[in-house]
Amino acid sequence: MDDPLRCTYLRKHLRALHRAIEAGVNVKGYYAWSLLDNLEWSLGFSKRFGLCHVDFVTQQRTPKASARLYSQVIESNGAVLDQ
Repeated sequence: MDDPLRCTYLRKHLRALHRAIEAGVNVKGYYAWSLLDNLEWSLGFSKRFGLCHVDFVTQQRTPKASARLYSQVIESNGAVLDQ
């Protein structure tokens, strides 16, 4: 499942985080919000923020392109962001 806006968001924010670390900011960690599509109190099920798509009828989870990107960032220790 393709989610180009989330991939762009992750790339931009992780690059900015890297620049902050290089500038001396004491960063303890980073995590993507959210792992799974879920119920948002103000929006119900209409917005999908997760790295994995959830079919709410069957509960089947399918990784989105952003999940693959995030996995590559972790595996490469951020090197994939330089490409």
